[in-house]
Amino acid sequence: MVGEMAQGTWNAGSLAQAVVMLNLLALTDAAHKSDLSSETSGAVINHSSMLIHRLQELLQNGNSSDTTLRVHTTNSDEVKIIHAHQLLLSLHSDIFEGLLLNQSVLTLQEPADCAVLFEKFIRYFYCGEISVHLNQAVPLHRLASKYHVSALQRGVSEYMKTHLASESTQGHVVSWYHYALRMGDEGLQESCLKFLAWNLSTVISSSEWVTVSDDLMVSLLQRSDLVLQNEIELFSAVEEWISKNNPDVPIIEKVLRSIRYAMISPSQLFQIQKQSTVLATYHSSVQDLFFQAFQFHSASPLHFAKYFDVNCSMFVPRNYLSSSWGSQWIINNPARDDRSLSFQTQLGPSNHDSTKKITWNALFSPRWLPVSLRPVYSESVSGASQSNRLDEGKPRLVVTSAMSGLEFAGVTFQKTVLVGVRRQQGKVFVKHVYNVHQSTDEVSDFLVHADLQKRTSEYLIDNSLHLHIIIKPIYHSLIKAK
Repeated sequence: MVGEMAQGTWNAGSLAQAVVMLNLLALTDAAHKSDLSSETSGAVINHSSMLIHRLQELLQNGNSSDTTLRVHTTNSDEVKIIHAHQLLLSLHSDIFEGLLLNQSVLTLQEPADCAVLFEKFIRYFYCGEISVHLNQAVPLHRLASKYHVSALQRGVSEYMKTHLASESTQGHVVSWYHYALRMGDEGLQESCLKFLAWNLSTVISSSEWVTVSDDLMVSLLQRSDLVLQNEIELFSAVEEWISKNNPDVPIIEKVLRSIRYAMISPSQLFQIQKQSTVLATYHSSVQDLFFQAFQFHSASPLHFAKYFDVNCSMFVPRNYLSSSWGSQWIINNPARDDRSLSFQTQLGPSNHDSTKKITWNALFSPRWLPVSLRPVYSESVSGASQSNRLDEGKPRLVVTSAMSGLEFAGVTFQKTVLVGVRRQQGKVFVKHVYNVHQSTDEVSDFLVHADLQKRTSEYLIDNSLHLHIIIKPIYHSLIKAK
């Protein structure tokens, strides 16, 4: 009996393989006949779409099927029957290849979100194409991972990386990060983490914020590249997260100690000390940080650095969007010509410097060339050649102080440039963050993929380039006073 069943399986399997091979031979024969013609009249005859169509018909009609997949939905009586072909399953998946060595009927258990997509998943084996929506990305990636369909796994992962800013009702980036962490997909994990950090104000105001795990919260708060209005916004969001999630005491203390209190003004520090329900319980855990923040605000940073170590995260500004730290710059039709902008920022976050302002000048060039690469204008060089050489230039941004020789002992000014893309519900998402001392020449990839001459470029919103320039004073330790 077993031998008869095995023989039957072999015959069906052979028939399925024969169907596939006949199609392949037909294509090969057509190509061979084309090659027989002379070189001058050579051509390529491509019937691959016809082959894919016939393979899809095999699955749709169950023709010559030698394998049956019984897909059970976990915690449900629902069973989906799929008639497939061992050859195609084995070509794509070593897991299926192993499972089908001695049997032609497979009983599979899948959670509901995977079970509903299983036929779509199997169809990919026949045509190499699959449509993906936001709510399908995780279950499809899970199926591709489980059955070792590496090409699909990579494809879905890339889809997720490029759709972090896509609109969804409940938000999806936090859940994708947690999923990537469980699956060990470091590339997707890092992409999600960057997106959350660079768009934190948007995340804070969404329903996703309270779903952030303890580890993710700790990881985010360690970063200096968080983009948000100011540090008080972050404190308020952390307080909400603590109140709604009630994490363990060590986690509460760790996240509270990750707030950079020196970046909060003295008046706001007094206010949160008085009004915060979380600090009413855990003030002793951060009392030393509050005391140090008040000391920082009471003296000049130069004087403070003589007595305290300023080479720690507490005194490093994050990427604050408030006007005292920088300026938004919307450049309409940016490929047209050079543009300039002047704006003012505070000298530093210390209350001692609260009334001191610095004026900054920014110059954006859409096609800048170093002097060594610029064309030499002469009669021997045609105008067209000179124009083509200019088109080889790349976007460049330079930010300098209006005060000549702006230098202070123990402090340097870092310029952070945010590049926004894709307006969603009236919001602009940050795609890139560049940190420079003065010019984007210091980084090799500034707007390297942005075709500013195309109105359809993802870097343009209503034909405008959205930048935000942030000036961050970075303090350095001086010789300690004795």
